[in-house]
Amino acid sequence: MYQNSPFVSVIIAHLNQPDHLRRCLRSLAGQDYPRDRYEVIVVDNGSAIPPRTVVEQFRNTRLDFEMTPGPGPARNKGTQLARGEVFAFIDADEFAERSWLRSIGLRFGATTDNIVLGGDVRIACRNPDRPTLLEAYESVFAYRQKEYIEKQGFSGTGNLAVRRDDFFKIGPFGGINVSEDRAWGRDARSHGYRILYVPEMVVFTPARKSLTELQAKWDRHILHDYEDWRLEGKGRSAWYLRAAAVMLSSLLDLRRIFASSRISGLGARIKAMRVLARIRVYRAITMVRVATRTSLPPDAHFWNRQPQP
Repeated sequence: MYQNSPFVSVIIAHLNQPDHLRRCLRSLAGQDYPRDRYEVIVVDNGSAIPPRTVVEQFRNTRLDFEMTPGPGPARNKGTQLARGEVFAFIDADEFAERSWLRSIGLRFGATTDNIVLGGDVRIACRNPDRPTLLEAYESVFAYRQKEYIEKQGFSGTGNLAVRRDDFFKIGPFGGINVSEDRAWGRDARSHGYRILYVPEMVVFTPARKSLTELQAKWDRHILHDYEDWRLEGKGRSAWYLRAAAVMLSSLLDLRRIFASSRISGLGARIKAMRVLARIRVYRAITMVRVATRTSLPPDAHFWNRQPQP
């Protein structure tokens, strides 16, 4: 099965998440992929306490450091250290399904086509039968990798794999002031690469614990989107119309909630609807604030806002 499977370097950007990182590394240590066919590289991006004691618990795992802020620079540092034929990226607060590396290795071992792989990202509910408000909402609306890849042309960098040589042809991830997954996906396509959605390439991530955390995520995305909007020469009037459409879109997305297979039961769907309505109003208001520059989020570029469990 593993005759043609490549050596894989798993690269993790880390910032102040030692407990999540431990769970991530534990999932990687339990992969059903030959242990001599992969390595794990953790790149710390300025944690208050470097995760040395965590990394030391796992063999074939090394720790290095990148002080330029942002997950993109941290991942880029990992690629400079990596020995693998394939680079596989996973976030520190995620954990991989046991077959994650096997799915990556088999796909790349079966073809020489110019491809980049993006996998499924699912919400890890503490109690799937009784999800929290945020777990219900994010199970439906967060990390829609299939849609990102097939309709928008990029994969989230929390579950992405690319051949080593191809990564260096495409170029590094961007810095903290850009949406590095979208920008890198655009660069990959411009170099002639196809980004493929691989549903069996699964990782899990916890939902945010509060609406404030979810709002902080949208603060960052809206800032990035508005900068792209301005660079494309589009005006404020069209941006305001877009904000209005965002507010009204919650009505249309009720269908997505009721059609989703990622939550079950009326109670979970009602929870998702409650958060949907609140966050769409917040997004629309924030879009107006960003365009008028009346009040910008003070730490919107701080890439890691996830607290420890």
